[in-house]
Amino acid sequence: MPSSASRRGEIFLHRGDLDQARHWYEQAVLEERDGGSPKDLSDALGNLGNVCAVIQDHTQAEICYREVLDIQRTLQEGNAIGETLVNLGNLKADTGQAEKARAFYLEALDTLKPLENDRALGILYSNLALQEFQLHNIDEAIDAFQVALEFHRKVGNEDGLAATYGQLGKTFLVTGNSQKAESCLNNATEHFIKLGNGPGEAGALRLLADMYVERRDQISALCCLERVVQIDRTYRLPQYKEDDQRYQELRQCGAKGE
Repeated sequence: MPSSASRRGEIFLHRGDLDQARHWYEQAVLEERDGGSPKDLSDALGNLGNVCAVIQDHTQAEICYREVLDIQRTLQEGNAIGETLVNLGNLKADTGQAEKARAFYLEALDTLKPLENDRALGILYSNLALQEFQLHNIDEAIDAFQVALEFHRKVGNEDGLAATYGQLGKTFLVTGNSQKAESCLNNATEHFIKLGNGPGEAGALRLLADMYVERRDQISALCCLERVVQIDRTYRLPQYKEDDQRYQELRQCGAKGE
């Protein structure tokens, strides 16, 4: 049963007060060390690690996650072990250590595959693909993104589909395969629209606009940028001035027949 300190930590976390959430989760860890069960200690450490990760205290977050991992292995909690390995991978990814992130993600895959946790596997393959991309392993990145899409479809993860189609589209752009990039980015846009995620839709449309400009398809590029500017206004996105300037310049070029 969670301690009172853990419950207070959760309350402050939901309020967005991360300093207080960290304080109370630290107290919870002390309480659980003094007489709690290994499972409750693991949960308290995991919560503390999550808060530390958010506030970018990566060193403390890793200390927490590694102790959590030791406890979970003792308790033989397969899904929880996989989740903690992913958390460790995310820490390495956030600090630009792609090789170490990749290693944790691969270990997490070995743990989660036999458990058939399809939702977690979809997210994990997307994370792995991003690190392969960072390491310039483009073919491996594309393969991992495509596997991620299969899992996202299987469990109906619309957020995962939208983000992964966008990331795969960007990867195809880098390889110069504009036809596949266009298909992926259009899919990403459709899923972001379903989700009502305007900023995500705008991100995919910006990439499409880049591609259409490269193709000298000004009409399609203008359609994308017109929608992007509309989203910028609606959501008060910081890219508004830059996007609007780009849109106006492209309109003027079209008017001049350039």
